[in-house]
Amino acid sequence: MRVLALLDGTIADPEAPVIRADDLGLQRGDGVFETVLAVDGKPRELGPHLDRMTRSTSMLDLPAPDRAAYERAVGAVLEHWRGGREVAIKLVLTRGVDGGDGTPTGFVLASEVAPKALAQRADGLAAITLDRGVEPGLADRAPWLLLGAKSLSYAVNMAALREAERQGAAEVVFTTPSGSVLEGPTSTVVMANGKTLVTPPDALGILPGTTQAALFRAASRAGWTIEVARIDVTELYAADGVFLASSVRRITRVHTLDGKVLADSTELHAQLSALYESEY
Repeated sequence: MRVLALLDGTIADPEAPVIRADDLGLQRGDGVFETVLAVDGKPRELGPHLDRMTRSTSMLDLPAPDRAAYERAVGAVLEHWRGGREVAIKLVLTRGVDGGDGTPTGFVLASEVAPKALAQRADGLAAITLDRGVEPGLADRAPWLLLGAKSLSYAVNMAALREAERQGAAEVVFTTPSGSVLEGPTSTVVMANGKTLVTPPDALGILPGTTQAALFRAASRAGWTIEVARIDVTELYAADGVFLASSVRRITRVHTLDGKVLADSTELHAQLSALYESEY
């Protein structure tokens, strides 16, 4: 089940061509995107996703997304959705056609949440750490690298996931060469010790997490301590729990890291999932 909407709210055939062959989003990955989870017809964190999309377009010198148009398109796909109670909604904005008048290309595509993601939510997953080759301060020194932007240039992220599969794992935790934890290819890393939750700072050149932010809001209200601080990869092995947070995966526990079985965080995962759900 897929539903495609243009930014004027028109529903289009998802099986028909929409992107021109000379679109710079297709040819060069020159564009941005966001993925929003909707449950029972209600999108989660749409405002923060559009905020982050605006941040990404600014980093790429793209026109800011038309918030009203994207909200209209999201509403249109949800109105026409006839699939399951959960839907992943991708918001896309590209620089437009090569040699064109500068008009960006934008659309919204809704699709089913993959069974693999649902299974990982329930059962947890094995991950490996991989060096991202990024040291603290690089995002400020070299803004043209677009560290922390959610661009369409996701080839490196997908290559990392294929490397994880080759090593018998399902996910990746990126690190700096010196061993600081960054993020997953499509997720934010959250470490738990007791009733303290920690996530790495955006200043490291990582994407601000909308799901992580929602979890931290709920946890803070419930009396947990929340921290945004650097994490050394060695701390993950000794933590009470390691989790990957993203819109579609929600809160997913890592049970094995680099072949090492981590502490049993099943109960902790249930607590954090309940906290996250309390936001909605």
